[in-house]
Amino acid sequence: MHAPASGNESSTPSGAASGAHAATPDIELGLPLPQRYWAIVVVALGITLAVLDSAIANVALPTIARDLHASAAASIWVVNAYQLAITISLLPLASLGDRIGYRRVYLGGLILFTVASLGCSLSSSLVTLAIARVIQGFGAAGIMSVNTALVRTIYPPAQLGRGVAINAMVVAVSSAVGPTVASGVLAIAPWPWLFAINVPIGIAAVATGLKALPGNVGHKAPYDYLSAVMNALVFGLLIFAVDGLGHGEAWGYAALEALGAAVIGYFFVRRQLTQPAPLLPVDLLRIPVFALSVGTSVCSFAAQMLAFVSLPFMLQDTLGLSQVQTGLLMTPWPLVIVVAAPLSGVLSDRLSAGWLGGIGLVALTAGLLLLATLGAHPDPLQIAWRMALCGAGFGIFQSPNNRTMLAAAPRERSGGASGMLGTARLTGQTFGSALVALIFGVAPQHGPTVALYVAACFAAVAAVVSTMRVMQHASPAAA
Repeated sequence: MHAPASGNESSTPSGAASGAHAATPDIELGLPLPQRYWAIVVVALGITLAVLDSAIANVALPTIARDLHASAAASIWVVNAYQLAITISLLPLASLGDRIGYRRVYLGGLILFTVASLGCSLSSSLVTLAIARVIQGFGAAGIMSVNTALVRTIYPPAQLGRGVAINAMVVAVSSAVGPTVASGVLAIAPWPWLFAINVPIGIAAVATGLKALPGNVGHKAPYDYLSAVMNALVFGLLIFAVDGLGHGEAWGYAALEALGAAVIGYFFVRRQLTQPAPLLPVDLLRIPVFALSVGTSVCSFAAQMLAFVSLPFMLQDTLGLSQVQTGLLMTPWPLVIVVAAPLSGVLSDRLSAGWLGGIGLVALTAGLLLLATLGAHPDPLQIAWRMALCGAGFGIFQSPNNRTMLAAAPRERSGGASGMLGTARLTGQTFGSALVALIFGVAPQHGPTVALYVAACFAAVAAVVSTMRVMQHASPAAA
């Protein structure tokens, strides 16, 4: 006899080959303890590896360029290849997860990431390193695309906010401490070790994940390969256009790239409207609270990236602080997130995400404005508590926002919601970093200050969009 399904899931195993540990969890109970703990550790490890590798390579670029006899401009591809691969494959892999299971996509991505990390560490030329970084980016996309969908199968609905909070905390902290971790590794080892250290961690995570991660029953709709190609072209061209504007590329080239993205995007969206389970989740964007949460995420991550990129210039070039002092004074931001994100995640299981997000984003806006208006000779405490206020605001906002996005989607579309969550974050970060470059080019004398004011504007817009969700009367406990 077959147990009655809820959505697309059942309490029966997803397949004999998957084994008992891959059985689909009871949607009301999640995974049993202690398997739940092991599963969330595996998810957190994968996210840490994927997000850290987005940041650590920046610090090593001068050394990599020198050792591989490459120009500074060419070495940028070590970073761009990774980011581009993630961005163009995030939604296609999330859609694949809805079909074949989140566990398979996640573990496949983790294995690919680990193998590619070994390839990066053994690379002897810029070309081989860039190719390995592309492969590593596809692996990272497999991890990022379905990690929050996995959380939905690991935790019972009443505790979903806690699981999402752990993800949000790991992403935020990994993004912020990436340069610090890279500096620490480079202080005692050559640059290949930045990638080599991923290998034993990845192997341990895969071995544990094979036993701990749950399976889920996917839907049977055929995979839309044409949409996957169109998605890659749209996001790829958009990234090139925004990045080109930020780095002084001729406006004509950037305009052509943007126009190409717009034309392909038009047909891409039209195609998605005809699909039962679209790769670009336009069906989910019709849910008002989901669409508002996506908008909140894009604006808030743009604000965060504007601040993270511009603050080192402000602290070092404007205030005359050293690199070590800069790192220490920026530490309160991620440090406070470690406390704020889990707390807001627990609260999001009981309180409105619209209000929690709005309060957090107002605090972020205030912190950014206070940083922008620092005097000429602030003492360290004045800088540190402003950083802490920004971290508290961002931490309070992120967990409820992510929980709302995930809970608003039907359970069988958790992969699409998870992919959209990652895409919104990457879109905001890409747009924010390109804006910093553009602002520095237009206003070189006051670039960091202007960038912080612009970041405050994005955070304020995000706060308004977040509070609009209250009017949607979305139940915080919906799953």
